[in-house]
Amino acid sequence: MNVDQVRFDEKGLVPAIVQDAVSKEVLTLAYMNEESLQKSVETGETWFYSRSRQELWHKGATSGNTQKIASMKYDCDQDAILVMVNPAGPACHTGAYSCFNETLLSEQKESPGSDRFAIINELERVIAAREKERPEGAYTTYLFEKGVDKILKKIGEEAGEVIIAAKNRDHEELTWEVADLLYHLLVLLREQELPLDRVLQALEQRHQQK
Repeated sequence: MNVDQVRFDEKGLVPAIVQDAVSKEVLTLAYMNEESLQKSVETGETWFYSRSRQELWHKGATSGNTQKIASMKYDCDQDAILVMVNPAGPACHTGAYSCFNETLLSEQKESPGSDRFAIINELERVIAAREKERPEGAYTTYLFEKGVDKILKKIGEEAGEVIIAAKNRDHEELTWEVADLLYHLLVLLREQELPLDRVLQALEQRHQQK
């Protein structure tokens, strides 16, 4: 990224939209000046400029919730930056995964089938939040705390149960077991920091080769 190409406003600032590189959830909106942008590029972690304190701040310097930069882009007008990150913890000072938690306008209820994969997007968001916030008592928290071996064990168990349900020709049982398998696969992708988009891209590439 060429810092010289970025257009700062009259106060020497540029808005930076921070997005989770894996879940694609928007985490926060902050501001950078030329120095914090340069530090972000050089260190590979997010640095911002505090308009209230009028000083630079390194995200996670005190909390440990740093944000490792996966990529940075500026928009067509060169006056806004999109920062894709792999966060080490919650982005919000409240301890929430994302700063965008308050609803201004509710989504309109859509007819069944209008977005058949909406639940996958929602699961990705929830799983990402569970990994960073680690709420006590949540099953997803339990899986992340136990680690990859436990997650893989559950995937193996669920895959076996899918096979049994299919052999039994039991549609209801198969529905629930496939749902469990998909959920645990999404947890694994998050643990591995592998975006689902990459898997979908691989499917598309294979389809084109057939």
